[in-house]
Amino acid sequence: MNRVVNRIVPKSLLGQMLLAVGVALFVAQGISAVLLYRAAEQRREMSYASGLAFQLIAQPSFDFRSKSSNRGHGAGPVWRRIRVEVTSAYPLRPGEKRDSRREQSLRSILSEQGVLPAQLLVTTRKLSDDSYVLGRLRDRPDLRARPEWSNGEFVVAAMLRPGEKAWTVARLPLASSQPRQLGELIMQTLLLYVVLVGLLALLLRRITRPLAALTRRLETFAETRETDGQIEPSGPEDTRRLIAAHNAMEASIAALLDEKDVMLGAIGHDLKTPLAALRVRIESVPDDAERAKMAATIEDIARTLDDILSLARVGRPTDPLEPTDLAALVASVVEEFEDMGEPVILGTGERVALPLRATWLRRALRNLIGNALRYGERATVSLRREGGDAVVRIDDDGPGIAPGDLARMMEPFARGEGSRNRSTGGAGLGLAIARAIAVQHGGRLVLANRPEGGLRVELRLPTKR
Repeated sequence: MNRVVNRIVPKSLLGQMLLAVGVALFVAQGISAVLLYRAAEQRREMSYASGLAFQLIAQPSFDFRSKSSNRGHGAGPVWRRIRVEVTSAYPLRPGEKRDSRREQSLRSILSEQGVLPAQLLVTTRKLSDDSYVLGRLRDRPDLRARPEWSNGEFVVAAMLRPGEKAWTVARLPLASSQPRQLGELIMQTLLLYVVLVGLLALLLRRITRPLAALTRRLETFAETRETDGQIEPSGPEDTRRLIAAHNAMEASIAALLDEKDVMLGAIGHDLKTPLAALRVRIESVPDDAERAKMAATIEDIARTLDDILSLARVGRPTDPLEPTDLAALVASVVEEFEDMGEPVILGTGERVALPLRATWLRRALRNLIGNALRYGERATVSLRREGGDAVVRIDDDGPGIAPGDLARMMEPFARGEGSRNRSTGGAGLGLAIARAIAVQHGGRLVLANRPEGGLRVELRLPTKR
């Protein structure tokens, strides 16, 4: 159901607003049509009751005696007398049903005129079933053509006055049940749609156009972190203020990032210089074992420092995206580990060409394969397409990760065990760097435990950007 709704409902703000207005207008016009129809029906029923009451009261005992008795009268009175009958026979024919609603309405009008019938009957009858009217029409050769009402149905009302034995029967043609206002309502609705939706589209376009430009600018800034190309405030006052505030926020973020880069660069320089001096000084330590431990510690600090600086720089890459054969890049990284004698297997793969930053992606793959080897002893690497993603999958045979810790393990300095010793897992920056590189390419990093044991890491990169 949700998929059907998502396909029908437009994705843009402009489309959704126009759809909402269109639906609201359709509902309003539908309610208006129902109300107009009911009002027209009430007026029609009232006209039936009034017309029948007039015929029953004005000519309560009229009857035709001869054709000559009608000469000299106009067409209107002649037609009315054709539909009025005085008869002693019961007016309802076999199979006809009484209309209690119309009887009540007619009785109310008659009582207002001071007429209280002993009996009152109302029903609906086709002309073809009314022998009285058909006979009167045949007896009227002076009528050049049958009246228009003679092709439809009648509302038939019969009244018996107190103390009388003859029924007065009046007939009134039934009009079409379709209100005349239907066509006018349709034209009115179309006109409202054109005017209202057209004007609203112009107004919303003035609002959504700068918002669309702001969205594109946000996407560009999220990728490049550069302040060049900021958009000028435009549109309504609220939108202009939003764009101006966003431009100021961009400038502040860019300034903070620049400060961070300068600070990290200074820290890296200031720390690496004394580390280099320490490497020289430990050469004078006479104890070989102690000297080796000191050298390993210095190397551990240097690598951790490099990881921290890499994690800081990955958010603001300086090298551009270049078309790259991802399958060849994955194979080359696997070969590096094979050349070092590591148990890394290159599994099935597909040829996928993407715009990438190859240096950074190599760093991510090395971190992921290194983690798999460190905790799972061997790694299997494969590449495939899944939907709109190119998926680099790395499986290991290790103990896996507790389900509640999977998300936490991609945070900086998060490790499965408490130490920061590189021999037992490092500083906990490998997965964080890999995830940052995936995000840098518009992708994501996914961790999951394998049913047969071990951890599965997927680096998912979109094939279309």
